[in-house]
Amino acid sequence: MTAAIPHRTMSGPITLNGEVTMSGLAGAGMTISDQLARHARKIPDEIALRHGEVSHSYAEFDERVTRLANALRERGLGEGDRYAVATVNHLETIEAFVAGARIGAICVPINFRLVADEIAYALNDSGASAVITDSALAEGVAQARLQAPETRFALVIGRGDAGAESVAFEDALAGASAERVEVDVDLSSPAFIMYTSGTTGRPKGAVLTHHNLLMHTFSLLVHNGVSEDDRVYLVGVPLFHIAGVSGLMGPLLRGGRIVLSSSGQFDPRETVALLARERISGCFFVPAQWQAICSLPDVAEYDLSALRRISWGAAPASTTLLRQIMETFPQAELSTVFGQTECSPVTTALRGEDAIRKIGSVGTPMLNVEVRVVDDEMNDVARGEVGEIVYRGPTVMREYWNKPEETAEAFRGGWFHSGDLVRQDDEGYLYVVDRKKDMIISGGENIYCAEVEEALSGHPKIGEVALIGVPDPRWGEAPLAVIAPRDPADPPTDEDVETWCRARLAGYKRPRQIRLVEQLPRNPSGKVLKTTLRAEYRD
Repeated sequence: MTAAIPHRTMSGPITLNGEVTMSGLAGAGMTISDQLARHARKIPDEIALRHGEVSHSYAEFDERVTRLANALRERGLGEGDRYAVATVNHLETIEAFVAGARIGAICVPINFRLVADEIAYALNDSGASAVITDSALAEGVAQARLQAPETRFALVIGRGDAGAESVAFEDALAGASAERVEVDVDLSSPAFIMYTSGTTGRPKGAVLTHHNLLMHTFSLLVHNGVSEDDRVYLVGVPLFHIAGVSGLMGPLLRGGRIVLSSSGQFDPRETVALLARERISGCFFVPAQWQAICSLPDVAEYDLSALRRISWGAAPASTTLLRQIMETFPQAELSTVFGQTECSPVTTALRGEDAIRKIGSVGTPMLNVEVRVVDDEMNDVARGEVGEIVYRGPTVMREYWNKPEETAEAFRGGWFHSGDLVRQDDEGYLYVVDRKKDMIISGGENIYCAEVEEALSGHPKIGEVALIGVPDPRWGEAPLAVIAPRDPADPPTDEDVETWCRARLAGYKRPRQIRLVEQLPRNPSGKVLKTTLRAEYRD
C-alpha cells in the first residue's frame, strides 16, 4: 500500500462527529480562500489581520488576495503550479498563502534562516515557478535563483532585488485586477509543500492538501470548543513553520482576528505587552518562549484577563515549566499539543482539565486521528511498553513530494510512521519517551543530524563526525558535534567549524560546541553509538 492512495481516492461525504459537513471534495468551497471570501461578504468591516500598526478588514484582506491572485495568474501561475514564500513574518506572507489557494497553486513556505544553497534546493525540488520574498531575504533568494532556473519571477515585499524578473509586491497588486477569481479548487489537491527532513540529510516536502488542513482545523475546534470570547489569536511563531500555517486556519474558518508577531529575536516583554494590548484570547509558544515569558518579574502586572487558551508544543518541556505556566496564567486553559508536520500537525493533545493529573503526557488522540503504538513488525505493544506511534486519518499528508520510495516507507503497513517512541498508560494517555530518528529540537526548530553531518564531513580536517543534542537551559537542546580529526596533529578548531558551516547551514543548525575524539564509538555493524555519546556529553 502506498501513502497516497487513501487521500488521492477519497470521495463522497465528509463527516464531523457523524454529521455530513460537505457533499464532496471538489467544489466544496472550504479552502482558506473560500473562507476569507465568505467572511468578506458577511463581516466586511471586521478586522481580520493586524501586525504592529497595520490592520486589514476582511474586505481589504479579500481584495488584496484577489489582486495578488490575479498578479500571479498574469505571470503564468495556475492550478498545480508551485510558488515559494521566503519571508520573515508579514501580513503579505499570509496574503501570499491565501492567494495561492484562490487559484489552485501550491505554496512552498521556506525557512527564512536558510542560506542560498538551501533555498535553491527547495526551489528546485518543488519546481517552484515563482518566489515571493522580502527585502531581508532578497539577496539570498537572488543567489539561490542562479541555481534554480525554473523559478521565473519574484515578487519582493519592500525594497530589494531578488534576481531576474523581480517586481515590487505592492506594484504587482496595484497593477492587477480586483475582479473576482473563479477557480473550482478540489479539496483533495495539494495546498502546501512543507519541507521537513529525515535521516537521509536532504529535506523532504510533506504534501498537505486543503482537506488535510480543513479536517485538522475542525479537530482542533472540537477539542478546544468554540466561544465568542475566544476570537483573537496571536500567531507568535514564524509563518514558514507548520505551527504558523495551522495557526491561521482556525481564525480564518471562524471569522476571528489574527494578530501577527514579528520574526527574529523573541522579546518576552514585547510579547506580553502585545498580549495585553491586543486583548489576545489564544496563543501558542514553544517551551523556550514560555520560559522567557514566565521569567519576567512583573508579568503579573499586565492585564491578561482576555487570555482564555494557551498551548505549547514542538519541543520537550519540563514539568517544572508547565507548573510555572499554569501558576503565571491561572485564568487560561493550558493545552499540550503533539504531532508533526506530516500530520497537519497536531495528532494528540492534553486537555486543560488533565494538565495537572497527567502532567508530562501529550494526551490522547485528536478527533479524526487514529493511532497505534507498535513494534518494528507492526504488532501492537501492551500498554506501558514502549513502541513507535503510527497514524492514519484525514489529517495525514498525501505524500512526500517527488519521493515515492520515502513515501512508501513512511506508510508501510498502511499507517504513517512517526519515528516517535511513546508509551501509553492504563487510561490511554500517551507519553513521549524518545525519538527513533536522530533529530534535535532546539527552541522549537528541528535540526536533522544527517544533514549537518553531511555538511561537516566535507571539511578537509574532519575525518568523521556525529551530531548529538545536549541539554541547554535556554533552547531545550543544542547541537554538539563530536569530531574525529583526519589528522590528529592538526584538528579543526571551533572557528574552522563555524566558518565552514556559515556558508552551508542556517545559523540554528550549526553546532554550538565541538568535542574532539580519536574515533567515534560504533557497534559491531559499524553504526555510530549515539546513545553512548549522549550519555558521555549530556552534562
